[in-house]
Amino acid sequence: MTPDSCAIMHRMDDPLLSPVVQAARDELQNPRVLSDRIAVGRALWRELVIGFAHQLGSLDVGFTQLAALYAVSGPVTLTIGDLAEQLDHSPSATSRLVSELVERGYVERLEEVADRRQRVLALTTEGQALLSTVDRERADQFLAVVRPMPMAERALVAMGVAALANRAVTDRGGLRREAAKG
Repeated sequence: MTPDSCAIMHRMDDPLLSPVVQAARDELQNPRVLSDRIAVGRALWRELVIGFAHQLGSLDVGFTQLAALYAVSGPVTLTIGDLAEQLDHSPSATSRLVSELVERGYVERLEEVADRRQRVLALTTEGQALLSTVDRERADQFLAVVRPMPMAERALVAMGVAALANRAVTDRGGLRREAAKG
């Protein structure tokens, strides 16, 4: 165990922890049970990914197109060059991708106020609606897995999601790239 995981386990020895949290702590210390949990997590991930692929097919949207839409929807204004960097694509391939998204009505190119030669990307109402549909269907799929769980286990999931929201997501909506200290 790393020093950080030992500190977490020490904090989890708190007698005020619910029996469910204590049981989860005990399972973390059992390698066989942990391995089983990883296998279950993989099965869950597989189902989520397959559902996601099915949804993209029904929407006639490719994964890279969806990634571009999410990037453009972010808090930072992007040019095609910025988007190319985020997607790790060439500027020419990204330009073609953006042209497809413009043609489909999901993205628009706007004149940059500070430099009229630059074009920035923005989601259209249709692009926002598409992302809302994707988000809603992914949330429904996740909830379909969580709802049948006993209340105590659902509470643990809710606590985990809340911890991720509080610790792993920046104020600007992106993921933190480095582990939080303490």
